[in-house]
Amino acid sequence: MHQQLSGWEDTIVAIATPRGVGALGVIRLSGNRAIEIVDALFPSKDLNKQASHTLHVGFIKDEQGKDIDEVVVSIFKNPKSYTGEDVTEISCHGSAYVQQQVVEACMRQGARLARAGEFTQRAFLHGKIDLTQAEAVADLIASNSAAAQRSALHNIRGGFSEVLKLLRENLIQFAALIELELDFSEEDVEFADRNKFYALIETATQTTNGLLQSFQLGNVIRNGVSVAIVGKPNAGKSTLLNTLLNENRAIVSEIAGTTRDTVEEIINIDGILFRLIDTAGIRDNSEDVIELIGIGKSREKMEQADLVLYIFDVNTETPGSLATAAALISEKNKRILLVGNKTDLMGVADATEKFAAQNILFISAKEKQHIHLLTQQLVDNILTGNVNPESTIVTNARHYEALLKVQQSLGEIKKGLDEKLSGDLLSVPIRHCLHFISEITGDLSNEDVLDYIFSKFCIGK
Repeated sequence: MHQQLSGWEDTIVAIATPRGVGALGVIRLSGNRAIEIVDALFPSKDLNKQASHTLHVGFIKDEQGKDIDEVVVSIFKNPKSYTGEDVTEISCHGSAYVQQQVVEACMRQGARLARAGEFTQRAFLHGKIDLTQAEAVADLIASNSAAAQRSALHNIRGGFSEVLKLLRENLIQFAALIELELDFSEEDVEFADRNKFYALIETATQTTNGLLQSFQLGNVIRNGVSVAIVGKPNAGKSTLLNTLLNENRAIVSEIAGTTRDTVEEIINIDGILFRLIDTAGIRDNSEDVIELIGIGKSREKMEQADLVLYIFDVNTETPGSLATAAALISEKNKRILLVGNKTDLMGVADATEKFAAQNILFISAKEKQHIHLLTQQLVDNILTGNVNPESTIVTNARHYEALLKVQQSLGEIKKGLDEKLSGDLLSVPIRHCLHFISEITGDLSNEDVLDYIFSKFCIGK
């Protein structure tokens, strides 16, 4: 069990379901009086005598014996509960008024209103989950795509924790052997095999580097990908946006400069969220003040985007002007996808021959030709060079910062081995490395850090 925090001995209560009207609402209690408190409001049965993991139907009544609602009470006795404490859940009707009446009745019996994330925090403090798993619970609640859901579930199951646990155990083993050497320093003996230790550090470094590299994909999974659709006026940017969304979201016309401001929409492709930004056409000879403002915003969005989709009209664009535009965009944003549009007029074969480039995708946004190739390339462009999205992925900035320190400590250990440092000098970076790993899993977290992390959770979880 981890360190105790203030209010640890209290029995807490909170509404665990979202605000609003629904068929059901769930009120959750956790603590050593969770069953006793609900039993005082539930005369249908003596809940103290009921087995764990059982359901009971009856009326919740206030202290005057007045009915509040007909409910189902669930009982989970410690330690086989989410928090590791006695837990009761009251499923009542979804009226906000009814739910509040139940909560207030529980509080009058001695329960305290739970803080944000306090149920999961108690699960962590009772050793039911480590800190990475606790944070994954919040990620799962906030997930809005299949990729985010898979990543959070992987970490809830302990995927990230297992990687860190193995690394930590191996380091502790060698650290213990090196500490033993210090006890026999006068005999000049080595208990820790330096060659095996060197191989361990190499493996640990590769693992850590892989986790750090996954953070870019982790950000994509957690926050989505911003894609700026840029190009000259009348290249078909708005038509492409409408085609991808399968609706008429942006105004389309043959008049150059129709789009004056950016239009943003979100689309889910293969479980990854893409925030598509339709921008004003970029040209240098406009005299329209409003259009010029839109062009300025287009350049700003282009620089901020994770990926720039440059769309051009294959019928009017020249290879030279395309190369110039691509070079200018690459200066501002390294990721660029070139899309040749309006091939329904020229034909893909003629367009391919005209531009003679292998890295251009040719489509017809108006006729919806090759759009599936474009969406696949959007996904491939994001995943290329990253880890498998089914493996352990770092999505948390706190984990990333700690892993950078782990990486630095592993480098110091490797340098010490290269320089054949003595055990007492090697033990210092090993301790540092163990410290930073423990920061991630929560073994060394203080109360302020925990309060900050769990404050990001919703009430009732």
